[in-house]
Amino acid sequence: MGKSSTAKDAQALFHSLRSAYAATPTTLKIIDLYVLFAVSTALIQVGYMAIVGSFPFNSFLSGVLSCVGTAVLAVCLRIQVNKENKEFKDLPPERAFADFVLCNLVLHLVIMNFLG
Repeated sequence: MGKSSTAKDAQALFHSLRSAYAATPTTLKIIDLYVLFAVSTALIQVGYMAIVGSFPFNSFLSGVLSCVGTAVLAVCLRIQVNKENKEFKDLPPERAFADFVLCNLVLHLVIMNFLG
């Protein structure tokens, strides 16, 4: 009896999350897809390292840190671009994107330096 109640609660939660996400602007959905891509790429690299090995460990660390760092910066961009977030209401989206690009440039310069 409790099992069907839990399943109904899970379905209701899933339905409410889906309907709330349907109202999300397209730009935020695109950023969400980018974050998902970056995290999945990091997970693929970790899986590859687990199967094959991590001989050039600097390369493995650089790849994973690049993906994770990019995902973190994209989440920051999503927070700044979101219109419902009142903390960044005076920040234009172009400025937030410029910050994202500049921080990505610095991140990848550091990662390239770490590679050697």
